[in-house]
Amino acid sequence: MKAEDISWPIGDTTVDATVTAPDQPGTYPGVVLVAGSGPTDRNWESPVLPGSNGSGRLLAEELAAAGYVTIRYDKRASGPRAEQNLAFMSGRISLDSHFKELRGAVAHLADRPDVDPAHLFALASSEGAVHVLHYHTQPGVFPFTGMVLTGAPGRALSEIANYQVVSQLASLPNGDDLVSRYNALIRRFEDGLPYVPDPVLPELAANLVASLSAPLNQPFSREFWSFRPADYLQRVTQPVLVVIGRKDIQTDWMLDGKVLEEACLGKDNVSFSYPENANHVLKHEPTPREELTAMAALSNYNAPETSLDPEALTTIIDWLQRHSVQD
Repeated sequence: MKAEDISWPIGDTTVDATVTAPDQPGTYPGVVLVAGSGPTDRNWESPVLPGSNGSGRLLAEELAAAGYVTIRYDKRASGPRAEQNLAFMSGRISLDSHFKELRGAVAHLADRPDVDPAHLFALASSEGAVHVLHYHTQPGVFPFTGMVLTGAPGRALSEIANYQVVSQLASLPNGDDLVSRYNALIRRFEDGLPYVPDPVLPELAANLVASLSAPLNQPFSREFWSFRPADYLQRVTQPVLVVIGRKDIQTDWMLDGKVLEEACLGKDNVSFSYPENANHVLKHEPTPREELTAMAALSNYNAPETSLDPEALTTIIDWLQRHSVQD
């Protein structure tokens, strides 16, 4: 296996990436790895979580060993160049800005002499599935041969967040009043109005709306809030594998899996896998689901002793190999 760091400009900003390839010369299928939300970098590591054993790097190495050339990139608001890039991107982060990053990664991989552009796949994590689906359904793009969507939400963020927050607020004293106050702040956010703190709301709800409303994150927060991946998946005709681990505490394999499966009724190009012990970033999680706390789960994402879940990894590589047969 060999690895090469590359970069390319988008306006006044720079995208950094790593290409990982088999040692032997030849022409191989390509895979673009797309990271999840927030400051998650090309290795699927985040500065807000401990550890530097990211699933993105591990997947790239496993795929290179299996005969694939991969590219994984830092979103411009992540990685070592985040502060420099954000000086130009504040208030300009959008679905389109993410589209440009992904389009650049696809172009670099497709232009490599060791990559067969007729077999170019996407492998996305969590929010990355949103960017892959958005990219793939735009006119005039270089299409993916197929895509693997891991930890992929089926519901819009608005459905997920509102369900979780309202459920928690309703269980508190004066729950009806708290839910009403939260809904009022969400309506202001959806209407594009500035965030006005409500001192009565618990920190959980207040912090969510404050983060969504932050000028730095616009207009992406409002676009992502209403983006429903299941509706976009319906429009894809290429092969798709959806993988959601049953130990995933961020994407619900039953709720989101059901929404995605219902969207694909009558479509034979989409298949689903729910590995028994895979977490949100495809690491093996041995703790029983009923004993798994959010803090413990998050601490295992990049911990040095963790490894990719064997069932999830085998499922992904077998699926890629079935769809990488040379014509």
